[in-house]
Amino acid sequence: MNGNYVKKIPIHLQSAQNRLLIKGGRVVNDDMMQDADVYIEDGVIKQVGQNLHIPGGTKVVEAKGRLVMPGGIDTHTHMQLPFMGTFAVDDFYTGTRAALAGGTTMIMDFALPQRGESLVEAYHRWRAWADPKVCCDYALHVGVTWWSPKVAEEMQELTEDLGINSFKMFMAYKDTWQLGDGDLLESFKRCKELGALAQVHAENGDAIKEKSKKLLSMGITGPEGHEMSRPEEVEAEATNRACVLANQVGCPLYVVHVMSKSAADIVSAKRKQGHIVFGEPIAACLGTSGKHYWHQCWRHAAAHVMGPPLRPDPDTPRYLMDLLANGDLQATGTDNCTFTASQKALGKDDFTKIPNGVNGVEDRMSVIWEKGVVSGKMDPCRFVAVTSTNAAKIFNIYPKKGRIAVGSDADIVVWNPNATRIISAKTHHQAVDFNIFEGMEVHGIADYVICHGRVVVEEGELRVQSGMGKFVPTPAFCPHVYGRVQDRDRANAPQKVERAPYDGPVAQLNSQSHGPVAEHITAVQQENFYTRGAQLNDKSPKRPSVKVNNPPGGKTSGSFW
Repeated sequence: MNGNYVKKIPIHLQSAQNRLLIKGGRVVNDDMMQDADVYIEDGVIKQVGQNLHIPGGTKVVEAKGRLVMPGGIDTHTHMQLPFMGTFAVDDFYTGTRAALAGGTTMIMDFALPQRGESLVEAYHRWRAWADPKVCCDYALHVGVTWWSPKVAEEMQELTEDLGINSFKMFMAYKDTWQLGDGDLLESFKRCKELGALAQVHAENGDAIKEKSKKLLSMGITGPEGHEMSRPEEVEAEATNRACVLANQVGCPLYVVHVMSKSAADIVSAKRKQGHIVFGEPIAACLGTSGKHYWHQCWRHAAAHVMGPPLRPDPDTPRYLMDLLANGDLQATGTDNCTFTASQKALGKDDFTKIPNGVNGVEDRMSVIWEKGVVSGKMDPCRFVAVTSTNAAKIFNIYPKKGRIAVGSDADIVVWNPNATRIISAKTHHQAVDFNIFEGMEVHGIADYVICHGRVVVEEGELRVQSGMGKFVPTPAFCPHVYGRVQDRDRANAPQKVERAPYDGPVAQLNSQSHGPVAEHITAVQQENFYTRGAQLNDKSPKRPSVKVNNPPGGKTSGSFW
């Protein structure tokens, strides 16, 4: 190392401010792979390449035969979410600790106000929950669960002052979070004005409520009723409607947890039509299916309940992975929102009362590697794109996050592509007592995880502390999202037709008449087609038909048509 002695000191003795060298690995970014060393100082990548100038005393991580990749970014989590009368069991400590164990170095959670509640107050409440506990960095999306001028004002405060550039609207959960189409349009327009990204949970809440009532009346109370009440076409309809509404006002759209083939096809088709829309499949729908809702064990079936539900079609995971690999879908999250068996049992007699949510934050990276890379559907570069880089670009934190490059945050995974493990609730780091990927063997393990330049996972051993992560602001008007909006609006702007003014007669309307029918009748009266007064044939019986001497097609001798 150019005469400098590089001392290999036990990893656990280092601090976040110490120097670190990742040596001998293959660096993988979304657009290239190269054999290179990575030198880190003060939590930031300082050098990438070979024959680097390294200060003495630098600590070393040997990465020979390993892939050195940007840490994963989980775009969709719900840590300690208050939901359906209880709280998600994985909080911001256990959830982010598990994330790091699996190679994810940043999560994006949701601050969700109740109807009528201040969005800013909800944001501060989530910050108060998260800041003392997070073991890795995090960002927040904010839910728009009701609409008023106050909500519009607070959205501006959140984007301009508080580091929020994405807002989530629900088309499901009627009577709690669901917005009607009119409020959706207002929300989309406001997002565009502020340079924020509109997100939607796309399911038709009205149809779900109606279907749920019917199923319960038929005595279907178990977890299978959850999927039956929210069939695939209900997700597809809402996905299409959201895309259409957002496109009408020129607002970029992000569809969270795309769970079905038909919803994914709509996102893909709309992108091909020029819509600015992004689709997010999650680990659950990429790694398992909805067949579990019909399992004979109620606890097992209920553990898979989430919204939208997993799909019974066994081909769905493969299909969604193909679209993810080919670029029709862009980023991956987990919708990690975990509840124990006893919490799920709140709905033991009524599937609509089963708290919705599954695990995934710890296993997302391995599941996608197994189902995507090991299966030959994507290469390591595409894996990095869909687990990290695309999220960083979409939410405007690239290249600070999502890249191995000089100046980027030292959030890095040293990935062993050949090692295997068996996923199980018995060995995972999450607080939940069930794992929807139970028994799955996966290739690809995070041998080392570096967060802020500090090794927090070393060959399976996890060393983290509460509060060592930090909140990451996401700036508005992201170039990756809004870069073509202005030109697109200009190109698609409506054009007025220049013509000579109309100078013919104009019907006079009766001022006592109202509505289109009344206007039509008044116009007919003006033309003297309305016969006034009693008529000679008023008392004659009505005839069932009218005689026509010359019907269409010509006259028929001796008969009437």
